[in-house]
Amino acid sequence: MSKSLLVIGTVAFDNLETPFGKEDMVVGGAATYASLAASYFRNNTKIVSVVGEDFPQSFLDTFRAKGIDIEGIQIKKGEKSFFWAGKYHMDMNTRDTLDTQLNVLATFDPVVPASYQNADYLLLGNLMPKLQKRVLEQMQHRPKLVVMDTMNFWMETAWDDLIDMLGRIDVLTINDEEARILSKEYSLVKAAKKIMAMGPKYLIIKKGENGALLFHKNEVFYAPALPLEEVFDPTGAGDSFAGGFIGYLAKTDNISFENMKRAIIYGSALASFTVEKFGTRRLLEISDAEVEERLQDFVDLVQFDIILEENNA
Repeated sequence: MSKSLLVIGTVAFDNLETPFGKEDMVVGGAATYASLAASYFRNNTKIVSVVGEDFPQSFLDTFRAKGIDIEGIQIKKGEKSFFWAGKYHMDMNTRDTLDTQLNVLATFDPVVPASYQNADYLLLGNLMPKLQKRVLEQMQHRPKLVVMDTMNFWMETAWDDLIDMLGRIDVLTINDEEARILSKEYSLVKAAKKIMAMGPKYLIIKKGENGALLFHKNEVFYAPALPLEEVFDPTGAGDSFAGGFIGYLAKTDNISFENMKRAIIYGSALASFTVEKFGTRRLLEISDAEVEERLQDFVDLVQFDIILEENNA
């Protein structure tokens, strides 16, 4: 039976421009992508975030329709939602931030409703480390698994708070550039050892179109990224990956290293859907059959038979 999952992060508006088009006021945010990805597993998913009065009721209804409990989303009357605008380069791995408006996020004090405080699984989406800590401290008991996402900005502006949080979590998910910044090591194997020594038992290093690495003690698992014919918008792919990863673990209620390998593939599959259309559109429309087909694509990508011939020379 699926266990309850709590997701904290931003619910926001994005203006997105890629080499394949431009769309304004798209609903985005780390918690949006992560909770929608997790909802694929029909978990008891709950969300803690904040929006302004400008946020559409229709999308709050979309959360509910996906089985996501939104009691923890604060709606600030007379204020505007968090807003980000960005433009992606042709390689889709680099982008320029054109505008950031914190709005309601500037004074956000996350409040975990009483009905959320016994959640079995917790995903701390990319936010200020002190806000992530605030959520963790409101839990009545420590969740079975705490996963945290962060970014280089917090490494540069909130180092002490970030290091404090690393000692409180189970799984850290960052990209390869962030792993090198955090560890001051170029080799990702050396970086992983240093970072896990800071607290996390597991480390996921995302490498964009080159897949993801899962580290635990001396074990390493590599999951490739699926080559896609169409990549329209990479926004939210990392958050969808994290939501799919922890969503699968909450569904199966199994946090063994072997099951985390499977969770990595599910997370990668959901992230691969996200990039196929702007914003959350693709996440909102995927079917079970499509996900199963995409998972088989991953299996076909890495599974092969080989006979090693004995060298008789």
